[in-house]
Amino acid sequence: MTLPFPDHAFGAFLFDMDGTLLSSIAAAERVWAAWATRHGLDVAAFLPTIHGVRAVETIRALNLPGVDIHAEVAALTQAELDDVDGIESIAGAAVFLAALPADRWAIVTSAPRQLAIRRLEAAGIPLPPLMVAGEDVTNGKPAPDCFLLAASRLGQQPHDCLVFEDAPAGIRAAEAAGTRVVVVTATHTHRFETAHPTIHGYEALAPLTDAAGRLVISGLAGRAA
Repeated sequence: MTLPFPDHAFGAFLFDMDGTLLSSIAAAERVWAAWATRHGLDVAAFLPTIHGVRAVETIRALNLPGVDIHAEVAALTQAELDDVDGIESIAGAAVFLAALPADRWAIVTSAPRQLAIRRLEAAGIPLPPLMVAGEDVTNGKPAPDCFLLAASRLGQQPHDCLVFEDAPAGIRAAEAAGTRVVVVTATHTHRFETAHPTIHGYEALAPLTDAAGRLVISGLAGRAA
């Protein structure tokens, strides 16, 4: 495999969660499919729109008449909290995160904090030292607010951060924030066209700290070319 950014060092790594560190697609789509059916939506056409963005923005974009958006979000969140069957870690993610200095990385997710914690626990991924969740920003992805906030809380400049993302909305948010981006393709079912470096998972990668105390991505001996 080709290492992403082999000649570059970073101040911090910022990770999306769903589709980037863990796979919750089956659980999320079960909940959202039931919701879409109740509202008379075309489920097959609707489900691709839910990934990478906050529930409030997904529902708002539908302009459904007579819908209490915040009540619907609360009900959906509870349903997702109740259904974590099949949630699993992206290969190598937990080991990769465990090797990072605690003050140099964060999870930046569109999920509510309570749901993010539930899914991380279900996937066996330790809770991060810093998390920016959906309720922490006014504007969710694809707005850059979440990544700008995470960089600030880590004491880093956005252009000195590397974002790990899987979804178009998150990639656009990272680009707007001025960070570099690596796209995680583990949960992609179709070829994903992007100008950014891609990785399938983390099992062949290791984060290292260079002589200047900055983060670099290395390959595990015998696993990366």
